[in-house]
Amino acid sequence: MKFKFEELVKATNAQVLQKTNVSGTFSISTDSRKINTCDVYIPLKGENFDGHDFIESAVQQGARGYFTSDKDKIIPGAKFILYVEDTLIAYMQIALMYKKKINPITVAITGSSGKTTTKEMMASVLAESYKIHKTALNHNNEVGQCQTILSMPEDTEVLILEMGMRGLGEIELLSKYSEPDIALIINTGTTHIGRLGTVRNIAKAKCEIAKYLHEEGLLIAHDTELIRKINKYKGHTLYVSLENKDLKDIKLHQNSSDFVYKNSKYTLNIEGKHNIQNALFVINTALRLGMSAEKIAAGLAKFKPIEKRWEVSEIGGLKIINDSYNSNPESLKAAVSTFLSTQEPPRWLVLGDMKELGKKERAYHKEIGEFLNQFDNLELITVGDLAKFIAASTIHKYKCFPDNKGVASFIKEHAPQGTKLLFKASRSMKFEEIIKELDKK
Repeated sequence: MKFKFEELVKATNAQVLQKTNVSGTFSISTDSRKINTCDVYIPLKGENFDGHDFIESAVQQGARGYFTSDKDKIIPGAKFILYVEDTLIAYMQIALMYKKKINPITVAITGSSGKTTTKEMMASVLAESYKIHKTALNHNNEVGQCQTILSMPEDTEVLILEMGMRGLGEIELLSKYSEPDIALIINTGTTHIGRLGTVRNIAKAKCEIAKYLHEEGLLIAHDTELIRKINKYKGHTLYVSLENKDLKDIKLHQNSSDFVYKNSKYTLNIEGKHNIQNALFVINTALRLGMSAEKIAAGLAKFKPIEKRWEVSEIGGLKIINDSYNSNPESLKAAVSTFLSTQEPPRWLVLGDMKELGKKERAYHKEIGEFLNQFDNLELITVGDLAKFIAASTIHKYKCFPDNKGVASFIKEHAPQGTKLLFKASRSMKFEEIIKELDKK
C-alpha cells in the first residue's frame, strides 16, 4: 500500500525535519535490507537491535525518506525526514489510517490458548460469505498487526486479527490501533503467569481487547466468574462456554466431533471439547454478521488444523498427534482429555516442559502428573528439566529424558505397532525434532 507524504505526516503528527522532494506515493518498510526506491523507512527497536542504526544503509539503498525518534539522526541524501517520539506508534498509526480507508469489519481475537486455531477457524467460516484478510501464522504482536493491516487487499470486507501479549497494556495498544467491531476473549489461563503474577492479571490483560471496541460492537467472552467481574465493556457482551444451554448432543470421534448449537448441527474435522468451545465463538461471530447456519456449517467442515496443532500423521505403524505448538496447564489437560477419550490403547503421552509459569512452575507440572492419575492404560515419556516433575507425581509407567536426544530411538524400540502418541510441549522444546527422527528409516 502506498501513501502520500501529507498522509504520513497527518497520521503520525510528525515534525518535518527535512523536505526536498515529496512528490508521488510511498510504501512503508521496516527492514533496511529490503528497501525499494519509493519506500519510507521506519526504524523499530527490539530487545537486541535498534533500527536507527540502519537508517544510513536504508538511505544508501534508495529509501526516499525515513522516520526517526532521534532529532540528531540526519542522514544526507534523504528526500525527507520525519521526527516522531515513538516509531512503533507511528507505524501503528499508519496502519490504522489504512484500515480506516478500507473500512473492513474488524474481528479481534485473544486468549491464553487456542487463539490461532480460533482465528483459522474464523477465517474458514467467514470466507464462505466475505472477502477476508487475517493475521499470518501467529504474528500477533504490534509489528505483526501492522504488517497484517498494511498487506490487506483493498477489497477486504472482514479483517481478522489475532492479539497476543506479554504484559499489561499490550492488548490495549493493539485494540487502540485496530478499533475492532467484534472482540473475542476465548479463555484465560496460566500462560505468561511468570510475567503477570496472577490469573486475575492475565484476565485483566485479555479484557483490554474491549477498551477500543465501540459501544455498538460485540464482545464475546468465555463465561467465567473472573471475566464477568473484570469486564468493563459498556456495549453488548455475549458469554460463551461448553455449559451454554443452546449446546447439545456433543459427540467426539477420532479426528472429528459433532454437536448441535442453537438447533443447528455442526461437524469439526478436529477432536476435543475445547475446539467445540472455540467453534462457539466463531459461530456467534458469524451469526452476528448475518451468516446462515448452513454456510457456517460448510465453513467449519472445511477447517483443518494447522501445523503442530493437533496434526495427525502415521509414521512406521505409529499414530502421531503433534500438538506441540505451545503448552500450558489448561491446554495440556484439554489435549490429554481429548486424546485419551478418543484413542484406544496402546496410548503414549510425550510431554515436555511448559514455559513461562513463574515461581510455581514445578507445582504446575506436578499438578499434571496428578491429573493423569484419573486415567488408565497409558504410558508417559517426559522431556525436559520441568517435565520430569510430571512423572514424579504420576502412578503410570514413565521414562524421563533431559532433552530430545534419544526420545525417537526409545519410541522406535519400545512402542508396539498401532501405538498412538500425543506430543505436547511449549514451542521452545522443538518436538518437531523428535518427530523428524521418528520419520527417518
